[in-house]
Amino acid sequence: MEPNLERDEQGVWDSPTLPFGDDWFAPDSPSGNNDDIALSQVTFCVIDLETTGMGPAARITEIGAVKTRGGEHVGEFHTLVNPEIPVPGFITALTGITNAMVRRAPTIDLVFSSLVEFTRGCVMVAHNASFDMGFLLREAERLGYDWPSRTVIDTLSLSRRVIPRSDIPKYTLDALSQYFDVPHSPTHRALDDVLATVSILHALLELVGNQGVETLADLLAFSRVLSRARREKRCWADDLPEKPGVYLFVRNAERGREVLYVGTSKNIRKRVRTYFTAAENRSRMEEMIALATGVEAVECHTALEAAIVELRCIKAHQPPYNKRSKRPRHTWVKLTTEPIPRLSVVRKMSADQASYLGPFSGSEPAEVAIDALTGAFALRPCTHRLSTRTPREPCALAEMGSCPAPCTLSELGAYSDIVERARASLTQDVRGVRQANRARIGELSEQLRYEEAAETLERLQVFETALKRGARLRSLSSCANIVAARAVGAYWEIHVVRYGTLACAGIARPGDDPARVAQLLVESAGTVVPQVDSMPAGLIEEAELIASWMELPGVRLLDIEGTWGWPVNVG
Repeated sequence: MEPNLERDEQGVWDSPTLPFGDDWFAPDSPSGNNDDIALSQVTFCVIDLETTGMGPAARITEIGAVKTRGGEHVGEFHTLVNPEIPVPGFITALTGITNAMVRRAPTIDLVFSSLVEFTRGCVMVAHNASFDMGFLLREAERLGYDWPSRTVIDTLSLSRRVIPRSDIPKYTLDALSQYFDVPHSPTHRALDDVLATVSILHALLELVGNQGVETLADLLAFSRVLSRARREKRCWADDLPEKPGVYLFVRNAERGREVLYVGTSKNIRKRVRTYFTAAENRSRMEEMIALATGVEAVECHTALEAAIVELRCIKAHQPPYNKRSKRPRHTWVKLTTEPIPRLSVVRKMSADQASYLGPFSGSEPAEVAIDALTGAFALRPCTHRLSTRTPREPCALAEMGSCPAPCTLSELGAYSDIVERARASLTQDVRGVRQANRARIGELSEQLRYEEAAETLERLQVFETALKRGARLRSLSSCANIVAARAVGAYWEIHVVRYGTLACAGIARPGDDPARVAQLLVESAGTVVPQVDSMPAGLIEEAELIASWMELPGVRLLDIEGTWGWPVNVG
């Protein structure tokens, strides 16, 4: 799992979320979507459908399903289904299902909900599974049912992997039943075919067990026919820690070690193993694994530390297979300190006493925020450097009333007042911008100019989001030292934060004195040098992750040097 650092529609970064919940220290659950569960603990639902044919107009006439776990039957589902269309004669000849048999049977809409519940939480199994699962997915869509993604095992493809072609004439249910001498023979009736498939499944599991297939992940990998080279790389996970942290897929190239991909997990070994199974089916990961020559791990104490280490690794190594490898292009809106100030989009902040709004994720959202500002304050839109001594002729914008024309030097006092009100809006009080833009939205709505009103609202939202983001970052980054703790189960997460950067992280286990652990962490924390205008000393995304953690319920401040808070009317 990775921190959420995707951009919203306005191009402003959302607040990142931590990759793990309160179960950071908890062992993995043996249920749910855990593909490493032992095969003996997996509940398989073997299913077979009889239908009126093969095409898109064909309908289901019979459903048979058996749940099995650890070699024992734990449930059975069987019903004829009224297809509401005639059963073709050749289907009757093949299956023995007649129109008279299905006439009084329930229709699919009456039985589908029961089937959904019966199969819930199971690994689905079928012979030529694409046929049966295709019908079920089509009916679910037609009837408006939620058919969640399920793991599917196809005994047809599995048998082709296990049994040599020279040992069996074909891989039909009839042939496999004879090959394994199963007690139930297939008859082209749903329940009979399911019972035969159950026996075939158990026989196939015995065979693959002799080849080291012990878990569901192993079985999926085996069924998917992974490349031999990929399967052989699974041993890379053996020496990795079963602890939380960060893992790095690396490649030994001619120019030295290259980091290909960085990820986080609360169980590094277990997560890395999934990259060598069918559970990992992303095409880019397939390519990455083929290039990789090893995996490295960095153990971490907390989810926050892991997320930040991942960010730092991505920033340092720019791994080509991480979506977030590209460096974010942060921009700010700057109200300059020129004799006659103006608004400008800049790539970095400077120690020049100017006022800044942001950061933004690029120049486009910054320009949108400028539109919101100029909608409230008549700041000059030109980029010329003007003098308070030499007047200039007003431009066309001034003649159109779109600029107060401070270049003429006739109303410098009034313009200075506008600048100061705009400066206040950039740093601490959004009310001036909000009131002006909301008034404009009201005017446009009364005139039925709804598209323009929506654009004005979007500009205001971009401005307010940036103002909140900047205030949040400045507040955290102005603090020279913060020591905070949060209880997670029986443990305490403890973090030392300096100027918006994580300086140290640790945990207090049951029996430890959290205050003593915190003191040791403070003593071992790294030195952090503050940056300009109380912005984060490190990555902006890192500071936002820290802020998200600081704002979680239950976080306690053990020590703080500085003021952590938000200015009044920031949002």
